[in-house]
Amino acid sequence: QVQLVESGGGLVQPGGSLRLFCAAAGSIFNIFAMGWYRQAPGKQRELVATISKGGVTNYADSVKGRFTISRDNAKNAVYLHMNSLKPEDAAVYYCNADDDDGLGNLSAYWGQGTQVTVSS
Repeated sequence: QVQLVESGGGLVQPGGSLRLFCAAAGSIFNIFAMGWYRQAPGKQRELVATISKGGVTNYADSVKGRFTISRDNAKNAVYLHMNSLKPEDAAVYYCNADDDDGLGNLSAYWGQGTQVTVSS
């Protein structure tokens, strides 16, 4: 199994910045995609950003131009740089990784979540 450990959440003022970090460890075969999702109280979990092993990125419209996702393939790590934070960005952010064992078996793994609070 793969374990994802997240860090970097916290309390910031509107317009501030945070950097989230997530690293995968365990029985890793080939992580071909990683991403970040978030869930606010009473809301469904939503996609924030994803990145492929080759560096191709995808962002939710609500964060384009403000958030940047990046990864370090050698370390099986993914980052989310969040700028110009808004109160509506407040949520629990979850790291995701998709692992391929090379035999046609795909597994999705999730981090424990890290709280991001945006308030003045």
